Amino acid sequence: MEFIASVQGLTAIAIGMMVGLGAIGACLGIALMGSKFLESAARQPELVPMLQGRMFLLAGLIDAAFIIALAVGLLFAFGNPLLGEVKNAAAAVAGAAH
Repeated sequence: MEFIASVQGLTAIAIGMMVGLGAIGACLGIALMGSKFLESAARQPELVPMLQGRMFLLAGLIDAAFIIALAVGLLFAFGNPLLGEVKNAAAAVAGAAH
């Protein structure tokens, strides 16, 4: 049973790292993109409509990576496929021991 607790603990750490690093990456990406958009809008105001559309497209793509990491993290948090395999292996070992 210690192995199952270890898998659950390591899964929780992995989920935290996935979501945390994904959030940091998305925040930095959108911040850099927003600053470059404002710089380019200040230099050439006539290009703002075209640049704005591209900025929103890129913002969605940058956020998509974070949302995918969040979805995978929720999958492992609530329906951990690793834990089922560990329980099956533990049951097989316990059955072979008796």
